[in-house]
Amino acid sequence: MTEVKFRQFQEKYGIWGDSTGIRQIFESIEQVAATDISVLIIGESGTGKELVAKAIHDSSRRAKKPLVVVNSGAIPEGIIESELFGHEKGAFTGAVGERKGYFETANHGTVFLDEIGEMPLNAQVKILRVLEGNEFTSVGSTEVKKADVRIIAATNRDLEQEVKASNFRQDLYFRLRAVTIQIPPLRTRKGDIKILAERFAAQFSEKNGINFSGFDSPVFTIMENYPWPGNVRELKNLVESMIVLEKGALIDETIIRKYLNFNSFEERNLPIPLNKTSEQAEREFLYRALLDLKSEISQLREIILTRLFPPRRLKPFSPLDSIPVVGESDEIIFEDSQEDAGHVLSLAEMERDLIDRALRAHNGNKRKAAASLKISERTLYRKIKEYELPY
Repeated sequence: MTEVKFRQFQEKYGIWGDSTGIRQIFESIEQVAATDISVLIIGESGTGKELVAKAIHDSSRRAKKPLVVVNSGAIPEGIIESELFGHEKGAFTGAVGERKGYFETANHGTVFLDEIGEMPLNAQVKILRVLEGNEFTSVGSTEVKKADVRIIAATNRDLEQEVKASNFRQDLYFRLRAVTIQIPPLRTRKGDIKILAERFAAQFSEKNGINFSGFDSPVFTIMENYPWPGNVRELKNLVESMIVLEKGALIDETIIRKYLNFNSFEERNLPIPLNKTSEQAEREFLYRALLDLKSEISQLREIILTRLFPPRRLKPFSPLDSIPVVGESDEIIFEDSQEDAGHVLSLAEMERDLIDRALRAHNGNKRKAAASLKISERTLYRKIKEYELPY
């Protein structure tokens, strides 16, 4: 995708960012839009899964037909089949007339099944039938109806684990994952935070006629150190709230700290400086980040040493916590194996190899790889980028 087209896509669909993850999403949209293949969008709540689904639909040959959005987790189990496939008059108490379901309404268009991981098993069977033969039956009817629809599904759950727990049908999972688009959480693409915040502020202030004075530069450093559990949705709500409640004033460090609570997150264990200068605040945030990094590196080293190399084979060395960073000069020399005699392997190489093995073992699933390594996903994403791994 050319740079011009990439910017046009962003303007049209509101999926903002300049990170590798966002660019890969647009490339995936461009590749799958022209087909009718089913798409599974995976991402945490608030990452923008519905925006991606809309972009796929609007870029497809079905763009002039309906895009019907179904929140699978919000429909009570007792009526979900009726909502999806319609019902006949008298099919159940309260069915006073015939009703079309979402699939019939979306004929020749697209059905977006949001949070499909929460859909009950009995409804999953009928979704599979639509995927396999474009057929469905309304509740209370024996007539087989046709549905020319494309299905896009989204989830914030690990469907593979849901299949193992018998909460999700394996055959449906295999059909849905024909193409999978992974949306990275906001905390792993910090460079996009400034772009998103400024875009949301400009759109909101213009729409509501508010004269917004903008953001003080250190504010973005503070935002980048926040874990954003609600992802892009949380950032958007935060920006809009600050603009309204602060009456368009310049958002500075004092204001941003009123709205962001780091103390509620275990990974941020230093107090937030309240009455500090900009330079003091930045130093303390940097110190916080370095402590986190040191802890995470220590975890990786312990895993590498205990899983790959028996302790008896290593020369005595100082405790891991006494080594602040991994460098190319950090070396381990093997002594008692003739095969390895004289071979020098840096800790950085060992780290890269272990991470690569974990990712390959889990078919590129970063959540599972991080869990097997006993590190956070945030650390894993950073290491993948640092070592230029192809995941």
